[in-house]
Amino acid sequence: METTAPQLFKITFDGIEIEVPPGTTIMQAARKIAEADPTKMHLAPPAMCYYEPLKGSGGKCRACLVKVSAGSAKDPRPMPKLVPSCITTVQDGMIVENTTNEAVVETRKGIVEFLLLNHPLDCPVCDQAGECHLQDFAFEHGRVQTRYEEDRRTFEKQDIGPYVQLHMTRCILCYRCVFTADQITNKRVHGVMNRGDHAEISTYIEKAIDNDFSGNVIDVCPVGALTDKTYRFKNRVWFTKPVDAHCDCEKCSGKVTLWYRGDEVIRVTARKNEWGEVKEFICNTCRFERKKTSDWTIEGPMKVARYSVIMANKYRADLKKPEFGLKVAASQYKQIDDSRPFVTDNSTIRELSKENNAKANQRSLAENN
Repeated sequence: METTAPQLFKITFDGIEIEVPPGTTIMQAARKIAEADPTKMHLAPPAMCYYEPLKGSGGKCRACLVKVSAGSAKDPRPMPKLVPSCITTVQDGMIVENTTNEAVVETRKGIVEFLLLNHPLDCPVCDQAGECHLQDFAFEHGRVQTRYEEDRRTFEKQDIGPYVQLHMTRCILCYRCVFTADQITNKRVHGVMNRGDHAEISTYIEKAIDNDFSGNVIDVCPVGALTDKTYRFKNRVWFTKPVDAHCDCEKCSGKVTLWYRGDEVIRVTARKNEWGEVKEFICNTCRFERKKTSDWTIEGPMKVARYSVIMANKYRADLKKPEFGLKVAASQYKQIDDSRPFVTDNSTIRELSKENNAKANQRSLAENN
């Protein structure tokens, strides 16, 4: 009996053609392009509420809006409004514009403003700094200055369990933690209370979140609203060394990432993919109670695929200049002349330092004379 090949839809995303199965969302198609060619990671729309492992997530933050300039080959009319790519499925012949569309770029600036309306600018003291998706989103798509002058809503910090602290002031109501508790535990005791501007994540009558997988709400939070109480204020993430490890665990897969400060394991998290999404959820025993190297079998340094400051860790000697950051800074501030060589050799660095010091001394003498 002959088997027929599955039907594939051909779509064009920012001028790049790709074939995907029916039912694929625009977001998933864009990520397939990026996964096939890592140099095109920037083409994938940002996601603040969408989380592929969680059913029902997406469609809330509007960070991933794109322009569909042709609905399909049968009906090539453009969609009248921008659509959320995380919940919009592709059609055969669809043409999608993301970074190439000015309306999309301007709309994302507005989305950043709305997300930051009540969000405190406390990145210097936030444990999520360096891993924060909102930080990345604001840097890549936000405006240089804020226009908001009103009072922000604030909440008191709240311990919602023995290991998790809720800082509701930072929450952007993405619902990821709610979906996580719904889908991997049988005892969800927290959710979204109230409506509109008064909506907040909370537990019922101050009840604590206490189950074997409660710590996973920390990993899925895109901002610093849910933090690990055992790790708070211990270290900056870019000063740590993440390594992949595993152990035999009866409750979960036991596959984790250990975060080292020197020889000390200061944090244990679930492994994440290039989109910052958890691959396999882990139990609280692995996350909070196994903080010794002897508890684990070390596999090697974690491969940091997602664009992040953690990539600055010195696993490679051939680090490149952050071209994207330089371009953004040059366009928003003043033209940058960065023709200096980017070197990692210590002897060359010392020679350049001596040369720069000599030039500075000459300028100082000339000014004094």
